[in-house]
Amino acid sequence: MPTLHLVCWNVNGIRSIIKKDFLKDIKTLNTDMLCLQETKASVEEVKNVLELLPGYKGFVNSSKARQGYSGTAIITKTEPLVVTYDMNHAEHDQEGRVVTAEYPWFYLVTVYTPNAGEGLKRLDYRERWDEEFRKYLVELQRKKPVVVCGDLNVAHQPIDIARPKDNYNKSAGYTQREIDGFQRLLDAGFVDTFRHFHPEEVKYTYWNYMFNARARNVGWRIDYFLVSKELLPSVKQAMIYNEYFGSDHCPVGLSLEV
Repeated sequence: MPTLHLVCWNVNGIRSIIKKDFLKDIKTLNTDMLCLQETKASVEEVKNVLELLPGYKGFVNSSKARQGYSGTAIITKTEPLVVTYDMNHAEHDQEGRVVTAEYPWFYLVTVYTPNAGEGLKRLDYRERWDEEFRKYLVELQRKKPVVVCGDLNVAHQPIDIARPKDNYNKSAGYTQREIDGFQRLLDAGFVDTFRHFHPEEVKYTYWNYMFNARARNVGWRIDYFLVSKELLPSVKQAMIYNEYFGSDHCPVGLSLEV
């Protein structure tokens, strides 16, 4: 059976990362499907970059509310059956945070989950988002299995964050309300693939640019590949590629038999 290599990467600005080793890194990763978050650019700007990736077709969602903010994309060698953008929910469809590609075997959803913000000022909104996004995925899952990947902006367990006690209920991405939102996704039939294959491994996907955090590996695991439970037997491996630089996040990967 053929195996697909999927890669997900919060690039923290596509116009910035393209000036680094991004094109070379994508060639080295040799991914069949590449999902990007936080592109921070217009649809046209992202598509101009994608023209530098021969053999791929790109599907881009950008923020309507603010230019140069948020944004997601799915870049794929395999033509999807259908591509949709956002969740058909007015409150949550303004920032270009979701792209969904339907394939014969599964739905591929990439997401850039809203951050709860400095001082947790956006935590109420984040909680509403988590609820609607879960409903959106469950509805898709009724039709066929789902692979969802992206920056979910939450460290699920203490093993997923370098300083859990210092951050718990104080920092965006590690409040009990956000943790509960992520847990409800798992309870709805999704599996955190990296933790499934590596139950005790400490590995992070995000390091704050301040305080030299990456060099000291003071990080968070907030970038995920989740799959519907019925797809789990087809998942061969889940990876964190923290040898790749260019963003404050590193890529994560999934090997999937189809």
